Amino acid sequence: MRTVLILGGTSEARALAAALADDGRWRVVSSLAGRVSSPALPVGEVRIGGFGGPEKLAEWLTEHDVAAVVDATHPFAARISASAAQAAPAARVPLLMLRRPGWTAGPEDAWHRVPDMPAAAAAVAASHGPVLLTTGRGGLAVFADLPHRFVIRAVDPPDPPLPADAVVLLARGPYTLDGERALLREHGVRTLVTKDSGGAMTAAKLTAARELGVRVVMVDRPPAPAGVPTVADAADVLAWLNALS
Repeated sequence: MRTVLILGGTSEARALAAALADDGRWRVVSSLAGRVSSPALPVGEVRIGGFGGPEKLAEWLTEHDVAAVVDATHPFAARISASAAQAAPAARVPLLMLRRPGWTAGPEDAWHRVPDMPAAAAAVAASHGPVLLTTGRGGLAVFADLPHRFVIRAVDPPDPPLPADAVVLLARGPYTLDGERALLREHGVRTLVTKDSGGAMTAAKLTAARELGVRVVMVDRPPAPAGVPTVADAADVLAWLNALS
């Protein structure tokens, strides 16, 4: 039985691990970064923690006789994706990227796209509060000196420094449309800051923002490593793996 390493932690990674387990022709090892406490675990073998850079990852692939790597990490996990893009060729292991499509604004959406978190902070400085931040636990220091009132929603407690006037809400998706409407109304949110993660689990906030006239500051995804083939669902990964065997 050949081994496939899934770099993940996303719902797509878990769905792929389940599909491969059902297929029965692959030994599945899923690698989670370990940044989220009590993560939802996929079926199959699981390792938690980083590899120590591309050289160490390449060594791990060789030592464990890995036949294929699927990068199904979060679209903003640029470091591990870059590491995999270097390690897989070095170990002569095929690499495929599994990425959910990003979100697209409709004609009624009030979105302002920015390339990174510092640009998001600059956009917030020119916007009205209160502000709902749903960008994860890290990188929030860029908002720390802004005078707005903030609502920060994250799975785990956010890393300091934080804005002086901030309410922290710890919650894990998926989120309902009714719940997102209630959240925006309860806190009087006028600006929402989020990353273009894509997917249905956290998309309800965008619908609620559209309905309530809340401005959205959308942080674009970092560029994917050049030369790595990319697919959008587990069925395409299975077809790719079958073509390797």
